[in-house]
Amino acid sequence: MRSPSAAALAPPLNRRAAAAAGAAAIGALLVLPAPAMSQAQPPEDPYLWLEEVEGERALDWVRQRNAESEHELGRGAEFAASRARILEVLDSREQIPYVVRRGDWLYNLWQDAANPRGLWRRTTLAEFRRREPAWQTVLDVDALGRAEGRNWVWGGATCFGPEYRRCLVKLSLGGADAALLREFDTVERRFVVDGFALPEAKSSVAWLDADTLLVGTDFGADTLTDSGYPRQIRRWRRGQPLARAELLFEGERGDVAVGAEVDRTPGFERTLVVQALDFYRNRVYLLQGARAVEVPKPADAQIEFWRAHLLLALRSDWEVGDRRYRAGSLLIADAQAYLAGERRFELLFEPAPGRSYDGHVTTRSAVLVQWLDNVASRVDVWQPAADGRGWQRQALPAPYPGTLALSALHDPLLGDDALAEHFLLNAADFLAPDSLRLGRVGADALETLKSRPAFFDAEGMRVEQFHARSRDGTRVPYFVLWPRGARADGDNPTLLYGYGGFEVSMQPRYSGTVGREWLARGGVYVVANIRGGGEFGPAWHQAALQRHRQRSFDDFIAVAEDLAARRITRPARLGVQGGSNGGLLVGAVMVQRPELFGAVVCEVPLLDMQRYHKLLAGASWLAEYGNPDDADDWAAMRRWSPYHNVPEAARQRLPAVLFTTSTRDDRVHPGHARKMAARMRERGHAPLYWENLEGGHGGAADNAQRATMLALEFAFLWRRLGAHREPAQRAGAAPA
Repeated sequence: MRSPSAAALAPPLNRRAAAAAGAAAIGALLVLPAPAMSQAQPPEDPYLWLEEVEGERALDWVRQRNAESEHELGRGAEFAASRARILEVLDSREQIPYVVRRGDWLYNLWQDAANPRGLWRRTTLAEFRRREPAWQTVLDVDALGRAEGRNWVWGGATCFGPEYRRCLVKLSLGGADAALLREFDTVERRFVVDGFALPEAKSSVAWLDADTLLVGTDFGADTLTDSGYPRQIRRWRRGQPLARAELLFEGERGDVAVGAEVDRTPGFERTLVVQALDFYRNRVYLLQGARAVEVPKPADAQIEFWRAHLLLALRSDWEVGDRRYRAGSLLIADAQAYLAGERRFELLFEPAPGRSYDGHVTTRSAVLVQWLDNVASRVDVWQPAADGRGWQRQALPAPYPGTLALSALHDPLLGDDALAEHFLLNAADFLAPDSLRLGRVGADALETLKSRPAFFDAEGMRVEQFHARSRDGTRVPYFVLWPRGARADGDNPTLLYGYGGFEVSMQPRYSGTVGREWLARGGVYVVANIRGGGEFGPAWHQAALQRHRQRSFDDFIAVAEDLAARRITRPARLGVQGGSNGGLLVGAVMVQRPELFGAVVCEVPLLDMQRYHKLLAGASWLAEYGNPDDADDWAAMRRWSPYHNVPEAARQRLPAVLFTTSTRDDRVHPGHARKMAARMRERGHAPLYWENLEGGHGGAADNAQRATMLALEFAFLWRRLGAHREPAQRAGAAPA
């Protein structure tokens, strides 16, 4: 079991890379040392007023900056055409409708031009197999918003099985993480009168039974962690005032969050509480009546109960008994024996050079283990051996190389039903559109259910993987996507994307917008697998944690240098892009090595590392970045915090930069981007800044907003990196 709401706690890749985007790299030239900095605390911040998210003075400043950016980038026929091409991709009715099983139904949220906020709808597997399934609308989010006069954005649903009639629907205002929860009847397709309802907060809920919830939310004073997430779990009965819900568990204010999970699998019923101590360490408890009994495990290991078994994913080496299990391993044990003190495991995955664990799903009888082989996905299927002794492995016949994503169709509450051994697998690559396939444990082949259309002509394009050498000698890979006819002549407009944090891997993915607006127009696209990510297991991530963060920046700088050394591009033609933690990445390298880059797109970024832990969810990331209130941590962070290293323009020019963020981002505070732009302007630079007034951490609340933002970014990149070059004839493609 992962820490509660882990996906919502992290600064993710951003909207574009949430599905993973792949590649690795490194450059071999020497990196100049960062200038020596005083360890003294900086003077009072003159731009604190820009942290007032809805402050009128701050919003006036935002409107002025937006107008400037839209005047420069958002006018003319080319911008309108680009936005139209992007919106055509985003609103395409041929996109794959990804589904989640709930009982007899497959549910999907569908967004297009007619339904910008989305239709929550459902169909059967038999219908889903058809080219044009018949869908039943359960909730029209746009119609609800119009009826209630609110800008609702869908946030998901938590439903009570096995009937799945009652669901807790999550709706946020403008796309924020904080959301309201309202009980919904999927049979009558309406909200339940006097049903369960929670006000806006970063809540977590689990159904204990049809009339009881386990709730973590804002219960009032001193009930949230310093990170703004729940620190109490209460039992809330139907009809009971929320304030009178029984307290079951309380964490500490310094925790990240607490959350509950109810396993109602017949014969294996369990109620768990997870206390996230920081982003990577947690304690797991079994609730037994009024007692919370801790499950012993390494603090940084992730635990999951699965029927009679227990799975452990290790982030650090673990010596137990006479065995030593390596970080990045996946272990399985008998749950009852483990809880009784026995430590006997089967090893389902062990890391090796170039191989790393990347998650798993379970069916009725099998564990499907996903792992990375040099940044491309493979899947192994593990089942108990026929003789009952140990486990046996079989490789899943899936496409390689590329990126695979698994989801199980097994519903534990329905036992051995027809889908107990079935799963969905999505496969994609940089130049091959996604395809969604249906698999069954033990079957020899996968059935293709849906395929995404090709949104750009990839004929003549190619993908290569190179390696660069970072400042400390580490070899880091990166992918290069070549447009048709491009040559290594040192003059290609090139966009380098990176993330490098939170153990998130950048894998190959298909992007119709990048394909149309960059590759098809003659640009080279590069994805770097720098340290801080998870491409090569926990050690790859941990190498760039906290006081070692500079290694992540060094890796990215090395990739930029290697691109020039291989004559793929040159600095004036090289742009970099990153969002959230990736925004911190590109902000840091921009001020450290400005001569390497011609343009920077910095999205929903962290930039003020002295105050990040005081803003919104920032305190939840102390384990990733370090604590600025600790003198030694701050001495290290002060050297690379972008906000504290902006030079005077008269002394050093910075590359052209476009900052994008969202007023409704309640995860990474928009004050980071606002203050960075203000400081750059004060010191003689001319950044562009654009803030969407909705959108949450993804930067946009619907496809129309997303298309505008992307079109602004591509317009900026093409203007700064030079007029685009029309692709050469297909026959003229040449190797680099």
